[in-house]
Amino acid sequence: MKRFVPHNKKLPAPLFSKKAAFLFGGFLSGCVAQNHAPPFANGPYEPFSRSAAVAVALREWRLWGAETYTYGQSYTQHAATMAERQQGLWQRVGEYWWEGMNTSQPDSRWTGKHNARGQIFPVSRNGHYAWSAAFISYVMRIAGAGPNFPYAPDHAFYIDYAARPYRPGKLLIAENPKDYAPRQGDLVCFARGRARNMAFKDLPTTGFFPSHCGIVTGGGPGRVDVVGGNVDDSVMMQPLHATAQGLLSDNPENWFVVVKVLYARN
Repeated sequence: MKRFVPHNKKLPAPLFSKKAAFLFGGFLSGCVAQNHAPPFANGPYEPFSRSAAVAVALREWRLWGAETYTYGQSYTQHAATMAERQQGLWQRVGEYWWEGMNTSQPDSRWTGKHNARGQIFPVSRNGHYAWSAAFISYVMRIAGAGPNFPYAPDHAFYIDYAARPYRPGKLLIAENPKDYAPRQGDLVCFARGRARNMAFKDLPTTGFFPSHCGIVTGGGPGRVDVVGGNVDDSVMMQPLHATAQGLLSDNPENWFVVVKVLYARN
């Protein structure tokens, strides 16, 4: 996702019906997909942990300038000034795609400004190359999630996976944000565009829906800090309002689901 508002911008292509159907079938069949991740991640050398996922997300946030996103802030896209198109950063987006996706996915060859053929795409086509889900997939992969995480180019794929019945080895569980306070390392997601009124009870769905997820990296009294990719064409932290019990509350976006990650250790 490129912008939280307005909702008619930066919607990724409707990948779920065909591409994600293939991904979901292979994922549930138990196939171990090939990927480009380094040995320490595929091993993994250390157990998949909350601290690892949070540390990787915060490392990326610092790499992009440690900026904070405020809902509704002014932003205009220009090819010359977009963070994702700058030297050193378009390549980083390429690494999110290359290491976050499986080798069978053609979008694993994308960057912050190139398509799979190495051609620079126009800003008007930016929404087709939205990389916020690739960012989450990258963080989980590098943190050591291994083959049980449903790596995908769109958030709807793993939100729906999390909302389906539990089975042994399942890594994600969908929780209602009205009842569950997100912990560090969990994912929080909001629906947008045509799906902006979506509710937790609507899960799982039968197809793609536009959405955005970020990873919880910290917080404080009445606040949950979330780091997400492809926010204003960058990686940013957004402080969300929460109750004294840590439940998300009174936020302008429709944060309708928490994806609880079942880490091997904290």
